Amino acid sequence: MAGIVGLGKAAELALNLLATEPARQAALREELWQRLVGGIAGLVRVSPTLGCLPNTLMVALPDWLGADLLDATPSVAASTGSACHSGTHSPSATLLAMGIEPALALGSLRLTLGRSTTLTHIEIAASAILRAWSGGAAKTTVPSVRRRATVEVNDLG
Repeated sequence: MAGIVGLGKAAELALNLLATEPARQAALREELWQRLVGGIAGLVRVSPTLGCLPNTLMVALPDWLGADLLDATPSVAASTGSACHSGTHSPSATLLAMGIEPALALGSLRLTLGRSTTLTHIEIAASAILRAWSGGAAKTTVPSVRRRATVEVNDLG
């Protein structure tokens, strides 16, 4: 009996989160976008403002390698999601199929928020990314190194 009551309570909590969590995450996503676009010249938003997951922001830095930028941001929990074979990296096939130019796709970053993401996490992530970008950490002139990157914003420490 206690298990059934517990399951009911868990379902009630989940229903309440479904009513509020998407809007909260979308607001944090938009805050992250505003901070990044305000500090990175030429930043392109790949994910639409409307009609995308509330917790996902996909951006691209023209002529920059996303993975190199992430390497320079140790305070942002990140992983790369590129197709990599024998040290040669290529842009995401999905982005190319969407009509994103290869040079732009090379600098893509997928920033993902979670239920535990707070405004403080957004501030930390944005500051770290902006510092790395302004320091030139991700700039490359080597066209054979290609990579797409994924940033997990919700696990910042």
